[in-house]
Formats: sequence, structure tokens, C-alpha cells
Amino acid sequence: MRNFIKFRILVILAVCINFVSCRDADESIPDFPEGSTEYKNVWVQDSMRRYYYWADQMPAKPDYHLPVKDFFQSLLSPQDRFSYIVDTQDSSTYPRSVRNMYGFDYAVLQLGSGEVVTVIKLVLNNSPAMNAGLQRGMMIKKINGTLITAANAQQLTSSIPEQTVFEITVGEWQNNTIVNEKNITVYYGYSFEQSVTAKIFEENGKKTGYLYIYDFPDGMTQALNQKFIEFKAAGVQELILDLRYNYGGSVSSAAALCSLIPSGITANSQFITYKGNKNGGEVKRTFAQQIDYDPNALDFNTLHANALGLNKVYILTSKSTASASEIVVNNLKPYLQVTQIGEATLGKDMAGFPIEDKRKPKKISWQIHPVIYKVLNANGEGGYSNGISPQITVNEYMMLPLLPLGDSNETLLSSALNKIYSKSAIFTSNSDQNVKILFESDNPFVDIRK
Repeated sequence: MRNFIKFRILVILAVCINFVSCRDADESIPDFPEGSTEYKNVWVQDSMRRYYYWADQMPAKPDYHLPVKDFFQSLLSPQDRFSYIVDTQDSSTYPRSVRNMYGFDYAVLQLGSGEVVTVIKLVLNNSPAMNAGLQRGMMIKKINGTLITAANAQQLTSSIPEQTVFEITVGEWQNNTIVNEKNITVYYGYSFEQSVTAKIFEENGKKTGYLYIYDFPDGMTQALNQKFIEFKAAGVQELILDLRYNYGGSVSSAAALCSLIPSGITANSQFITYKGNKNGGEVKRTFAQQIDYDPNALDFNTLHANALGLNKVYILTSKSTASASEIVVNNLKPYLQVTQIGEATLGKDMAGFPIEDKRKPKKISWQIHPVIYKVLNANGEGGYSNGISPQITVNEYMMLPLLPLGDSNETLLSSALNKIYSKSAIFTSNSDQNVKILFESDNPFVDIRK
């Protein structure tokens, strides 16, 4: 459960609101017995009518006799990929993934030769996967004894979260083949918070700071501030943000990061606009206002005192760059040049907060996570539901085996460093420009509502 809280599918703007019911008298809706499925569904409908971004598209006469999860699904707009509902008294209703249960992710690739291989792309620190011995760059051959293919990859992936233990056959990639195979047993468990990774690269007297940020939890401003104090003391002149696997999280933490980068902003500079339905309207927030929504955050002035004062930034992205991390990409653009390297982002140009029954005693245990706002930057720019496309497209799998994140020769990072230091891209004989991504385990929004 704690894993899921850290996962944060929707951007959290505030703590759960004190919501009881906002339904106006409606003679067409009968009074269902308290505690019945229908009673719960009416509460879900009332909540969605008030807050849901696409409330005007909801059906006028839904079927109140459906199971709650199915009823909720029937209310959603076809444009909505992200809203979901959970029963706080039933852990089986929470979204599950390989990453949030075991702490790793992988990709199934088709090489230029036509061969299909599976590579571990991410292993979280202090996770069950790391403790079992998995490492980024390892090749997966089998899951529970079944050879992974393009045809069965999704089925095998969906089966993993239904287990509490599974066996994986892995090996090393050498000379275009898998060697040193071994079987590893991985148990379900908790992954601790991931620290921000920072490095400094220097060439010809120019120093470049690198930050790998896995997610944006509340309360991370102290850690961000410390990294920028170190960057500033070292004389960093260029900055690379690695957000390739960042699902998002707190908008306040994202705003704090953004306040540490450009020059020419003040506490009153606009950071974000939230655009809701007819009830929510439009809400604009400055850098200072958004940062202050995290009660444990350092204030804008404290953070900005350590800003690097840059006029450009390099950001590494992938299809797993989502939500608050996409806000970083989009909302820095009014204030400095953003050079995006990698793949297009997921396309979650929206935000919300959880809605639950706060009555005492609580009568309904369901918690709704709806899309409530579309998000825009200070120039009114948003609308990236198809993802934010990079200026420099790079496939991180073109060189195998994958190198550790932060290694100067790793594909995406080396592409950014080559751009900064005006060098041509240098790839080894192991590179494969024609590699195709057939499947990735780490898209948290696949079948999220089922």
C-alpha cells in the first residue's frame, strides 16, 4: 500500500478534500439504501459532476446497479486515459505494476537483425529487485520458465503483479548474445524513496551538472536545494535534467526544481495555470504560491538564492516522463531555452486531487482520482496530450548493454554532453540505429482503470 502512495498516478495538488455531497435535488435519482452499491454510485456521480474535467460529457442516466468500479468507468470521457478509483478497504483495487511491486522495469526490443531481446532498463535502489541481484543492463530470457517473446510479453508482464514471488532468468549481453545465464527469485516488497543523483562533468573548463530525478514527492526541496548549492559552488555552467523514468508526483516539488534553474524570475512570476470545468474555473499560481502548497517546502526566496541563473537547460525524456515531470519541461519554456533529448513524453497534461468521503463516521470507503484540471504554462501553452516531442530524438536502446544512469557514455546522457561540448555523436560497434521498442513494462497507465 505504501508503495502505491509513492507511485502517485495523479498529480497531488492538495490533501483529500472534505467532501460530503454536492448533489442538487434530482427527482430522477431515487434514494437508495445507505451502504448499497447504488448509494455508493450516486456519491461517485455527485463527486464527478462537481470536479471532473469532462463533467459535461457524463451520461445523464447511468446504470446505478453496476459494480462501483464499472459504474465509475461508465462515467469517463473517451479522452480520459488517467482517472481511476480505488476502495481504500480493498488493496486488490489499487493499480499494480512491476515497478511499484518489485522495483524494476524492462523493455522488449527488436534489433536490426530481427532478433527479439528483453533488457532491464531500471532497478530502484533498495528495492526487492536490487536486493535479489537485478541490475540495469541485464537481459531477461525467461519469466517463470517461459521464454519472453514479442507475442507474450504483455501477458507475462500483467501476470507478475498478480504474484508475490516469481523467478526470472537473466544474463549478460556480450557480442550480441546472452551469456552467464542464472535464475533469480524476486519477492514482492517495498522500495524506499529514491534519492536525487547528481554528478558534475567538465571539459575544456566548462562544467555541466547532471541530475537524475526519479519522481517528485512532497518534501524534496531540501534535497534539491543542497544539490544546487553544490552545483553553484562548483561553478556549473550547464545543466542536464534526467527525467526519463519520472512519473511525476507533487507539482510543488516540480515548481521548486524550476525555481532553481533560470534567471529573471521572481516569487510573483507565474508558474502554472489550472483550467477546470465550469465549477473549477481557471486558477493561476506563481512560483511562490505553488511551492507553498507543500507545507514542508523551503520558500521560493531560499531556493532561488541558490539558482544557477541559466538561459538554457537540457532535459532527457521518454514515454515514461509524465505528469509533474512534463510540467517541468513545459513550464520552464517561458523562462529559458529547453532542449529536450530522447523520446516524446507520455502526454499527461492534466492534474487532480483525490476525493474521498470525510464524514465521521465515513460511510463510503471508495476514493476517486479524477482528472480535474488541464495545466498550462505562463504563456498559456499546454495541450500536449500526445506527448511533448524532443528537439533531438534519441533511442536509449540503440547501444546494448545499457550503461548505468549517470555514466558519461550512456546513450541519452552522452547525446546531451556531445551537444553541450559541440562534439559529434560517437557510437560503438554495439550500436543499432534500427532497434524497435515492442513493449515496455513501465507504462503505469496501461489498463489502469480495469
